[in-house]
Amino acid sequence: MKILVVGKGGREHALVRALSESPGKPELFCFPGSDAIFEIAKPAAADGLESLVSWMVENSIDLCVAGEESYLVKNEGLANLCVKNGIPCWGPPKESAQLEASKEFAKEFLIRHGIPTARATTVATLEDAVTAINGEYPTVLKFDGLAAGKGVAVCPDEETATAFLDEIFTRKRFGPGRLLVEQCLTGPEVSIFAAVVDDGCLIFTPARDYKRAFEDDLGPNTGGMGAVASRQLLPEEMLTRINEEIVQPTVAGLNKDGLPYRGFLYFGLMLTPDGPQVIEYNCRFGDPECQAVMPLVSGDLAGFCLAGANGELKPDLISFDDGWSVCVVLASFGYPESSHSGDEILGIESTGDFRFYHAGTRKTANGKWETNGGRVLAAVASAPTREKAVKKAHQAADSICFDGLQRRNDIGILHFEK
Repeated sequence: MKILVVGKGGREHALVRALSESPGKPELFCFPGSDAIFEIAKPAAADGLESLVSWMVENSIDLCVAGEESYLVKNEGLANLCVKNGIPCWGPPKESAQLEASKEFAKEFLIRHGIPTARATTVATLEDAVTAINGEYPTVLKFDGLAAGKGVAVCPDEETATAFLDEIFTRKRFGPGRLLVEQCLTGPEVSIFAAVVDDGCLIFTPARDYKRAFEDDLGPNTGGMGAVASRQLLPEEMLTRINEEIVQPTVAGLNKDGLPYRGFLYFGLMLTPDGPQVIEYNCRFGDPECQAVMPLVSGDLAGFCLAGANGELKPDLISFDDGWSVCVVLASFGYPESSHSGDEILGIESTGDFRFYHAGTRKTANGKWETNGGRVLAAVASAPTREKAVKKAHQAADSICFDGLQRRNDIGILHFEK
């Protein structure tokens, strides 16, 4: 089996590695990929979406796995082009991927299908945003389009709201687009991942990420400074409630609206005092949650995704470890406002009962690794208990050194205090 994974970050490194461990030993390719990914997969000779699909046809690719969200909505859409050319794609078509690409589309979908979510108002100008906020804080502001995980601001006061509104409407940091002014929900967050195949789905191991840059959930929002994953993260009755009130109604809603879906679907949830509510959808695996979840998946992931892309949900092909997995992100100097590249990474060859997933690294001409982005590496370890997984993951992170290294030492610890 020939599989192409689309993306280049830590999430795709984790997916490529998990696919490589499938019993059929598929031949793996990646676009655009990274130096670390290319130690497992071969590069695809393409320079854009259309040429990539042509390359897949010429090289008889059996399955395309969408990792990075932007390709799902770029131009005609990755999955749409794959279908047109007879290539099974594990990822939704462009019209369905609007669940992630447009916060406004997702909110209307949620309301239409009676799925629990926060109240929101959509605005197109700074003045309308200020009117919608109406001096009520805290409030949540969400840029309507894709923003690489940085388009949402939880604003406790007028000062932070004004700063974010300036980024959106004056500086246009994410380009043109509307804004959602949303009710601020309270409670613990959880990430639920489902493999959706038409009218069926399978829920993967739940996870929780740490979005703030600094310990104790302080500092600016990031794409994620770490994550913890386990079937034990939620009581069984809560997972059942999430499935019945959110996951199944979402799948039914997609079918009712004529939105075809085959691929991973991420549910970002808030467990409020009134029950679970949807914060957002992502039409792919989360990052860094993917890096935490993948080590807990065993079996034939490649066969599972191929069957799903062809319209068959085969849960018997994979299984999930009942233990815990902890992911500690190591970020470069300046992250998240900026990033630093070219700093030599020491300790990356360390071995043990853990994994390093590369998110922002590159290999130099003399074979050394150096930083090449904001989030550089993820140190990941699993164990039967959370305490053991935490210890192993942080010990792995301790072995890495580079100038300006940033990390949180409370990943897997905060939110679990007795």
